[in-house]
Amino acid sequence: MCGIAGSASVEGTPAEPEAVARMADALAHRGPDGSGVSCEGPVGLGHRRLAILDLSNAGAQPMLSHSRNSALVHNGEIYNFRELRTELAADGSRFTSQTDTEVILEAYERYGPACVERFNGMFAFAIHDRARRRLVAARDRFGVKPLYWWFNGRTLLFASEIKAILTSDLVQRRVDPGALNEYFTFQNIFTDRTLFAGIRLLPPGSTLTLELQPGSTPRVEKWWDFPIETPESAIPERELVESLSETFRAAVSRQLVSDVPVGSYLSGGVDSSSITSVAIESLPRLRTFTAGFDMSSASGLEISFDERREAEALSNLLKTEHYEVVLHAGDMELVLPELIWHLEDLRVGQCYPNYYIARLASKFVKVVLSGAGGDELFGGYPWRYHGGGGSGDDFLASYYASWQRLVPDEDKHLLFQPSVISALGDESAFDAFRGVFPRDGNSFATSDERIAASLYFELKTFLPGLLLVEDKISMAH
Repeated sequence: MCGIAGSASVEGTPAEPEAVARMADALAHRGPDGSGVSCEGPVGLGHRRLAILDLSNAGAQPMLSHSRNSALVHNGEIYNFRELRTELAADGSRFTSQTDTEVILEAYERYGPACVERFNGMFAFAIHDRARRRLVAARDRFGVKPLYWWFNGRTLLFASEIKAILTSDLVQRRVDPGALNEYFTFQNIFTDRTLFAGIRLLPPGSTLTLELQPGSTPRVEKWWDFPIETPESAIPERELVESLSETFRAAVSRQLVSDVPVGSYLSGGVDSSSITSVAIESLPRLRTFTAGFDMSSASGLEISFDERREAEALSNLLKTEHYEVVLHAGDMELVLPELIWHLEDLRVGQCYPNYYIARLASKFVKVVLSGAGGDELFGGYPWRYHGGGGSGDDFLASYYASWQRLVPDEDKHLLFQPSVISALGDESAFDAFRGVFPRDGNSFATSDERIAASLYFELKTFLPGLLLVEDKISMAH
């Protein structure tokens, strides 16, 4: 839970501490507890710290490995770091802090870039491998923590947010027409592009490697992907229930590891209610937070949008310390300027209530549990999984039609200026859509295959967008 930034030159140009510091300072809202800059030859690393584990100076970043061969900046949390620390210590590694950051460093020194496969957590990090003269960056499996990058053939810039990259005089502020076309089609962006031309988002479950020598270009490789295939045989329901219960409880318990106060969102829905119910077993007097709406002029379906009654009932049952924020007409308009400054690269739908509830939670706790992603993991939107009929290309065409959320392709000429249409050339939003699915391994011939493909698609598009928004909104506070 921090902000990271940095630069690397393939031509050997020394990194400028002042430039890296500007990048880090643009992320001050993400890390109010400390800052650090380290420049070694062509690589500069910057960090803004939000201290969650080991609040002492031993957790400061950028952090050097004990061999001094590697330097790291890290955003996020590795939930199994204590188990990994024990394993590495038994194999000769030395540790001087109680942080997960130091575990990442020592794991990298032991296993190289493949260390990411051993991490259970949410993370984005960059390592200057001094011994091998390369920069290695990585992002967690589902993309909970963001990492943006830009490269002009000579210099690589990276950061947790786009605004840090824009502090460089090297970067021109221009709109990417292809990303704009994706957004106005899907209310999301399915490729690694952003609305800012030339600035890319490292995909979830991927690493970026840049060799620090002339002529090198960033190499992006996928290190994890969600399996799209369906099980060969049915699993007994009792076994599934027991496995899910065990996995869910373990996941919630792992995320309670913190040296600062932890709270939980509580909307009254299944996701946050389940998380809170498990969390109170370890934290009996848990603080919970919900957002509601002024219902004085509400009617019809609008009434169902206010979940305060359900949240209050569950809070009373679980004996949590409960807080609410009530939103009124006009609150969305008032918050838009600062909300857009934090979001930068727009994704998915309405999120302004989450901005207010994150602000409320920040008054009491430093870490808050969220149920974001529950619907995507458990198929919570059934209408999304029946949008495609037929098989092969027929399925893709009909499913694509169901995901055109804002402007259908046939109406794009009514929206875009001729210059945008011209800039798009042969690019199409369908190409971005088709690129989400693996090129082989699924003919979409059966109902099971089509449902599996639909769930996969949602986990690769809507969920990362949701998590990206959740990160920006929470780190704003």
